[in-house]
Amino acid sequence: MEKAAIKAVEASDPVVGAEARAAPRFNLLIRAAKLVTSQGEFVCVVRDISETGVAMRLFHAVPTGDPVELHMPGGGVYELRAVWDRENEAGFEFVKTVDVQKFITEACEFPKRGLRLGLCFPITIKTLTQSSEGTVENLSQQGARFECDGLFAIDQTVRIASAESDLVPLEVRAKVRWRRGNQYGVVFDDTLTLADFARFAARLQCPRLLG
Repeated sequence: MEKAAIKAVEASDPVVGAEARAAPRFNLLIRAAKLVTSQGEFVCVVRDISETGVAMRLFHAVPTGDPVELHMPGGGVYELRAVWDRENEAGFEFVKTVDVQKFITEACEFPKRGLRLGLCFPITIKTLTQSSEGTVENLSQQGARFECDGLFAIDQTVRIASAESDLVPLEVRAKVRWRRGNQYGVVFDDTLTLADFARFAARLQCPRLLG
């Protein structure tokens, strides 16, 4: 692992609680992850970690509701317990003991797959010759998987818009990459920024988090 990827820092400013004061902290490169609560799935950015907890930043107010889990892009899932939050930052303690080295290694490796959220919402898919209704089943910054009875060819360009654009604005151009039955995978022409992706997810699942 490159030394630039992680850096041990003093524990005088703990991530969470009194127990964290004795635990060394590690400052990670900024890594996007998924915070899952009973309110939904949300984008977060892991800031630092110790054996006892983790600190993160979000792009909106911190979602609540148990259980709380942190899902890393590499597949690791960690159960959390909320300790503090201020504005768009929060600290959590791990419910179970965590192998910090394993966590850091997973966080610092380039994820094989981009962060995906299990978001479900109705869309309209348009081409030059047709317009069809469908439902997004998951979404990432780079693309989406949706279900639709319309027929689209591999590599065909389509325009996807949220069926409720006034409440959940989304309109993108995309290219069809795969098809299985009535399910399609598309790649967006323009990647969503992490902030736009995060706020879209919040608006869809829990609008009050956006203030």
